[in-house]
Amino acid sequence: MGTKRLIALMAAGLLLADALGASPVYPKIIELPDGFFPEGIEVGRGSTFYVGSLLDGAIYSGDLRTGDGSVLVEGEEGLAAVGIKVDERTNYLFVAGGFGTARVYDAATGELLAGYTLTTVPFPATLVNDVIVTRDAAYFTDSFQPVLYKLPLGPGGALPDSSDVEEIALGGFEFVPGGFNANGIVATPNGDWLIINNTDLGTLYWVDPNTGEATQIDLGGDTVPSGDGLLLDGRHLYVMQNFLNTISVVRLSTDLNSGEIVDTITDTAFRVPTTIAEFGSSIYAVNGRFDVAFPPFFGGPIPDPPLDYEIVKVSK
Repeated sequence: MGTKRLIALMAAGLLLADALGASPVYPKIIELPDGFFPEGIEVGRGSTFYVGSLLDGAIYSGDLRTGDGSVLVEGEEGLAAVGIKVDERTNYLFVAGGFGTARVYDAATGELLAGYTLTTVPFPATLVNDVIVTRDAAYFTDSFQPVLYKLPLGPGGALPDSSDVEEIALGGFEFVPGGFNANGIVATPNGDWLIINNTDLGTLYWVDPNTGEATQIDLGGDTVPSGDGLLLDGRHLYVMQNFLNTISVVRLSTDLNSGEIVDTITDTAFRVPTTIAEFGSSIYAVNGRFDVAFPPFFGGPIPDPPLDYEIVKVSK
């Protein structure tokens, strides 16, 4: 395609966007509802984003192009939404429920499709924190137990029965009793390996999803303390370090045994971001503001007036 024609098409696209009332510039800051207590963020089909609430399990959905959004799933007392992930095959939204549970919603309608009890260990001895979906299963971390939880998926991402939940012990993972341990989780594109982090120790591990055997990734003496959500893009692993208001960029070796911190990303708009998602060449981080208020289930009071929250866009 010739340069002039490409420019003409781009200009036509911008004019069409303007005519439809849509901004051609993706906003840097996307406001969330006051008092929402956000934690997990995910980008689904198109430019649709989702954010979960630690307060009551509500799910907020919007469009990255405009920043407009609304509540897709209404909150309910006694629920929480921590990490979230969309299976693009089915458009199902998987939610780590914090209190030993997981839920799956239709990402288009917000309909609850299934609920799962991952463990009968009561909170606060368990915290189901984050989730990743591969072609074969959904895997959940537990920050207070040295295990992963597995929901095996059927052909095309079909959901399992509640009796199919599996608990996989983490071997080789340094677990600190009483500490904040496994947190973020990602998978290699083929789903053969998982990567998780230990928040308190600042360490990273690659994990065999079949056995749970974990191998620490050698960072050459470096660590990534306060690690929360993870994002894997090729060989680059982005680690959101919440209280440090920093994303560390780790270049991984092909065998995952080692890595090197090659860059850091920060922004004046960061206010203790928890998790991250990508869209094109941008990363979207959701501000949890844990320096001001923890969610009520951790004993924190609900601020009055309610806190304001936002998503922040930064370049990779």
